[in-house]
Amino acid sequence: MPASLWALHIIAFLCFWRAPSVLADNPISPGFPYGSEKVRGVNLGGWLVLEPWITPSLFDATGNANIVDEWTFGQLQSKSTATAALQNHWNTWITESDFAAIAGAGLNHVRLPIGYWAFDVSGGEPYIQGQLPYLQKAVTWAGNHGLKLIVDLHGAPGSQNGFDNSGHRVSFPEWQSNSDNVQRTDNIIKTLADMFKDQTNVVTTIAPLNEPAGFDGDDILSVVRQYWYDSYGNIRFPYGSSQQSNTLVLLHDAFQPLSYWSGFQTPPNWQGVAMDTHLYQVFSDAEVAMSLQDHINTACSKASSLSSFDLWAIVGEWTPAFTDCAKYLNGRGIGSRYDGSFSGEAAVGSCSGKTGSGSSFSSSYKTQLRQYWEAQAQSYSSGAGWIQWAWKAENADDWSYQAGLQYGWIPQNPTNYQYPNICG
Repeated sequence: MPASLWALHIIAFLCFWRAPSVLADNPISPGFPYGSEKVRGVNLGGWLVLEPWITPSLFDATGNANIVDEWTFGQLQSKSTATAALQNHWNTWITESDFAAIAGAGLNHVRLPIGYWAFDVSGGEPYIQGQLPYLQKAVTWAGNHGLKLIVDLHGAPGSQNGFDNSGHRVSFPEWQSNSDNVQRTDNIIKTLADMFKDQTNVVTTIAPLNEPAGFDGDDILSVVRQYWYDSYGNIRFPYGSSQQSNTLVLLHDAFQPLSYWSGFQTPPNWQGVAMDTHLYQVFSDAEVAMSLQDHINTACSKASSLSSFDLWAIVGEWTPAFTDCAKYLNGRGIGSRYDGSFSGEAAVGSCSGKTGSGSSFSSSYKTQLRQYWEAQAQSYSSGAGWIQWAWKAENADDWSYQAGLQYGWIPQNPTNYQYPNICG
């Protein structure tokens, strides 16, 4: 075993064994009563980490079809052009008025994705920096409006999943294959933990890595498990002593069933850990072919595993959309399964009237969106709560919480159900 990895194991071991002795004197007091009050929130997607489907105009305006993620956004156009576009985007996509509207909609959390490149660009990586002042603005705005903020590391060096939302769309993730990648990520989590260790009344939670590609097997899962151990020490013990922070650690399930993580970092030896699971039903042929009732039944079926899991289980991403029709949802230049434009697959139906502006949606379609939204909101409340993806999108109102409020398929009060028995 390399010396660096051996050191990481020792750190994790020490964290494991020192935690119980400290807990008796210094129990964690999170900035939100997780477990007794439900998390209800939205993701600020597409702001500090670009996603082509959330802001297609940013990508289309480049005139270069090879710009498909934030990496190529900085790589394939001049730095001055990319920087100007990003600064305008950061200044306008999310403002304090969004935080006011989120709080006004009865929500209590925002989850804010940020990429590693906001903290660390090296080795010729083409990312444009400048996100950190906006992270600080978000903390101030959340505090001003009584919202709790989850800071989510959404992209890691080498990419942890190969998705464009990791910053770099690649055919296979490389984060786990290089110990330097993992060490850089650890260092960023230490930085975040130190930044917010005394602001846990607002920044209640740090999510140390979004969606690592556990579906690629044990080569990545073994690294992820060790990284979760290291992240626990880095987040819960940021003071350089045995003093604990009150920051919650939100681990992603790495696309494994919750049962895979049963018994992982559970009390009493571990404190202040929650599990994040993302429940979408649009990213396979079988799912987009399902009837609305099948979608509802599938969502409702999650309640038992969420309620019985041995950590606070938060559904950190989900959507009322039940097609993949949104432009660039599967990646810039890639079509939709639903209408057969994705790799020439068999069409389920037309995407017309299924995405774009909510003003074009039929009343029956808005009713369907409302029913599916309610089924998920009710089912996912069986756990510790939910955070919808996303607050807004330029041209995909079926995904937008903001648009759902405007057009009526999301209630102004998130617990005001029209279909209170939709899950039986």
